[in-house]
Amino acid sequence: MTQPTDIRRDGHRPLLLDLFSCAGGAAMGYLRAGFRVHGCDIADRPNYPFLYHRGDALAYLAHLIATGDIRRYAFVHASPPCQAKCSLTIGTNQSKGWGGTHEDLVAPTRALLDQTGRPYVIEQPNGRAEIRKDLWLCGEMFGLGVIRHRNFELGGWMAPQPEHPRHRGRVRGYRHGEYHDGPYVAPYGNGGGKPSVPELQAAMGITWTNLREELTEAIPPAYAEYIGRAFRVSRAALEVAA
Repeated sequence: MTQPTDIRRDGHRPLLLDLFSCAGGAAMGYLRAGFRVHGCDIADRPNYPFLYHRGDALAYLAHLIATGDIRRYAFVHASPPCQAKCSLTIGTNQSKGWGGTHEDLVAPTRALLDQTGRPYVIEQPNGRAEIRKDLWLCGEMFGLGVIRHRNFELGGWMAPQPEHPRHRGRVRGYRHGEYHDGPYVAPYGNGGGKPSVPELQAAMGITWTNLREELTEAIPPAYAEYIGRAFRVSRAALEVAA
């Protein structure tokens, strides 16, 4: 199923494939960096602001490779499910016996991405996900109201690592029964002094969805905008060198 939605049509923009797209936090950043974006997610995402295919992301990628349609895309972003080895799962949740078994899709995602011959990025949160940490981004690098550390493995290209500014304070909310105030909100879970949906939207820079589940899973568009601009600069440098 492919959903036509409001998408900016500009033939001069390179086309980017956004796998495991969720509600489009990364996609919006790539738009701002000068890309056209097509998404793919297994769940129904009516808030996704661009053209997207509803289906299994790895099956869809395999189809694009087999048919040669992957050649339409200049760049691929993938955010495979992170629950298996993120810090929360292997820390608090595991110690308390919460949650269940989660499938780790990083390795099969990388295997297919390597077959595409396209430059790519794989995004994962801090934890034990087995990716190279070629790039590490934090909300404070972009003046956001979240910390949301994220790691990125870059396939076939490299990007400069921004300096990590000192955090301005704590994440607001309850920790071990004690309330702490601070300049950041916690973009995950419910309760414990967690932010409202409007507070999450403002902190993340995401306005087109008001679903908490989508907001808590998203990366801020500022991250993908940085990555997209860095990628385009790297490609331009290669063209000049050639």
